[in-house]
Amino acid sequence: MPTPTQSSGASISSLDAQHIEATLSRIAPKWTTWSTQTLAHHGPLRTRELAAHLPFVHETTLSRRLGQMRADGLVTRAGDTHHSPYQLSVLGAALSPVHRALADWSQRHLSLGTVADAERVEDALRRLHLRHSTAVIQVLGTCGPTRFVHIAEEVGLDTSLARHRLNRLQLDGLVTRVGPRHGDPYVLTDAGQALGPVYTAVERWSNPTTERLSVLPPAPARSAAQAHSHVPLGTGDVCTAAALRRSTAVMSTVFSHPPQPQPRVPAAVTHQSTPGRSR
Repeated sequence: MPTPTQSSGASISSLDAQHIEATLSRIAPKWTTWSTQTLAHHGPLRTRELAAHLPFVHETTLSRRLGQMRADGLVTRAGDTHHSPYQLSVLGAALSPVHRALADWSQRHLSLGTVADAERVEDALRRLHLRHSTAVIQVLGTCGPTRFVHIAEEVGLDTSLARHRLNRLQLDGLVTRVGPRHGDPYVLTDAGQALGPVYTAVERWSNPTTERLSVLPPAPARSAAQAHSHVPLGTGDVCTAAALRRSTAVMSTVFSHPPQPQPRVPAAVTHQSTPGRSR
């Protein structure tokens, strides 16, 4: 598996995780990518015409999907009547760079065999769009190897939900552990580490001012007295705030789940973790 490289401005720690999660949920529903790309290639289409291009999807399913895509601002009607064909809105047409970033990431890091780009994009979105997934990935991308209890603390999850989210991220090949022991810290896989450009593309699509805002100086770090139990992700102070909180808090028991076969731990991080590491 190739070593990931992130382009400038693609640091996971600098992104707004909650905003990205909301955006991913908007574009992730099944058949959204297929519908978007078909409309991009074939122009305005009525539902039955779109269904003819996508014979593996029932026309009724496509009708519902197009209705929601219209509500989400991704498509519009090419006329004033109920039977007017659908066409991509400006926002929908602008999804192309996001789809390309997702397809490129999938091609480099996931073993799916030969599949259509639209299917590859929808598979990638299925892995990424679940609530709190981006926040967990951001904590690990910012802090490095981190123990279960500290991940739950940073993201603001109870132990049950945190365990469920980490299990899913492991199954999807984005997170693993640095060793086989029950309490070993979690770490991003190569695929997880390479998500910076994907998240950047998503944020730029949903917020065109992102690039302008990125040149502003960072806000001063908050003091320990100001630190809240849920650190707003999307800043560079996640690990600092976590350390401040843990310095005044009673250490909790490390919760985790039984070990299972995991993706390969990136070589760049295996040396960072020792049995006594506090994260």
